[in-house]
Amino acid sequence: MGLFWKLLRHGQRLLVYPAGFLDSPTWVDTPSSFSMPYVDITLTTKDKISLHCYLVTQPEDEARTKRRGTVIMCHGNAMNHGHILHVAQLFYVEGFDVFTLEYRGYGNNEGSPSEKGLQRDAQAAMDFVSSHVVLSQNPIIVFGQSLGGAIAIDVTSRNASKVSALIVENTFTSIPDIVKGLPVLRYISCLCTQRWNSQSKVARLPASLPILMLSGLIDQVVPPVHMQKLWKTAESRLSKGESPEMDQSVKSADGDTQVESIDKMVTFPRGTHNGTCLQSGYNNAIIKFLERHIPPVSDGEDKPDEVMINAALP
Repeated sequence: MGLFWKLLRHGQRLLVYPAGFLDSPTWVDTPSSFSMPYVDITLTTKDKISLHCYLVTQPEDEARTKRRGTVIMCHGNAMNHGHILHVAQLFYVEGFDVFTLEYRGYGNNEGSPSEKGLQRDAQAAMDFVSSHVVLSQNPIIVFGQSLGGAIAIDVTSRNASKVSALIVENTFTSIPDIVKGLPVLRYISCLCTQRWNSQSKVARLPASLPILMLSGLIDQVVPPVHMQKLWKTAESRLSKGESPEMDQSVKSADGDTQVESIDKMVTFPRGTHNGTCLQSGYNNAIIKFLERHIPPVSDGEDKPDEVMINAALP
């Protein structure tokens, strides 16, 4: 299908979700390429779209003591879920099961992407993990890069009681805000049909929910100011009515006791839009955040009896 016809037919959605309109078949890497065991999972969304996703699981002989939780991963707009497996490997090594969500129209999935459609896709992933006989016993973490960050924020805002932590990387305040920063298109930002209003959703997240924000300071796709605004919004929710759950006390330079926020913002001076995850300190930022809020299970700590995860899958 020619580019002109695609633009005519799909309009704004083609610009926001370019990899969701590629001709099939599309090559999608698998977790086995990263030495991770996995199961192919087919989700069915509320509107009857089938999604082919991956569930990376801890080895059964270690899972009883090692499994810390499940990370639902949401990728960016110009990739498929095979492109975030190197980050999935980090979570896996740290003792987490990983569910990589593949959106409608992406990879080799049916359908075509839209804001409402991707919201349904993410909800299907959340429903699967939160109702699974094994996965539901442990914390759920939601991770998203770029567009995936907007999806992660959205699904977390609608399922806050089920989520133990949120991690977002190089994402935006909203699609109209992105358009406002473009030389010519800024004048028609009000016409955006795909909005992804992340800033307003972050403001509604519980103060007790730990959030990690990862920002590349030379991102030329999503200007870093978007992450700065999201960070300020995340911090401002701590002062609104709700009593925030703060982390451990720390000593300031003058000896006063201060309470450290459960949220964390980490910037990477040489981080580009897609290259932030390759920067020194990236892995450590995630590891420290998770250790702080979802610590590893100690050798002497009892975990609930678990059935084998493969046997528990539909």
